[in-house]
Amino acid sequence: MTVDSPQPTVQRLLGQTSASDGDAMAARGGSSNASRPGGAKARILETADRLFSEEGLHSVGVDRLIAAASVTKATFYKHYGSKDNLILAYMHARHTSVVTAMEALVATSSNARAALRAWIAAVADATNASDFQGCAFLNAAAEYHDARHPVREVVSMHRDWYTDRLAALLHDAGHPLPGDGADELMLARDGAMVGAYAGDAIAATTALARVAERVLPA
Repeated sequence: MTVDSPQPTVQRLLGQTSASDGDAMAARGGSSNASRPGGAKARILETADRLFSEEGLHSVGVDRLIAAASVTKATFYKHYGSKDNLILAYMHARHTSVVTAMEALVATSSNARAALRAWIAAVADATNASDFQGCAFLNAAAEYHDARHPVREVVSMHRDWYTDRLAALLHDAGHPLPGDGADELMLARDGAMVGAYAGDAIAATTALARVAERVLPA
């Protein structure tokens, strides 16, 4: 199955977002977007990031992307070959953005416990932003039901990295069961993002803070 394969219509768990948790972490610990070289290829990816975030992966067609990026069809296919490849490039770029932001946040924190608290605050910042519409990876999972699909494989890779990074920080902070703690924090983060978009952002992030206080070692 390819990214362009017909997919059943699904109700999105979350809207797409231009203010992700990676963006919020960047505000606290550094830039979430690595400098991209100029040119048509970068412009196409930047356009895709905006349109996919605002409207979803399936609903944005190639012609729309080409027009919005102000490139020719030949240029689009020269650099990406298909919408399939562009979606995967978008997903990998989002992953890199979050990794960069997390590592910047860790680098500017005094210790692992402080980094975890800064991460929780960054997630709260993201979910309370006026343009928050959800997590790009949860949104992608909602659009692609087949766990074997290449998009879902990128989602799984991202979430495995995220949980492992939280577990490493909890280990460094002295948590007796860092793997279990990371699972709890990740679930609380997911719930806060869904709850913030679908309902009360303040209630969702307050609940996240309560869970985090129970998980973080004294």
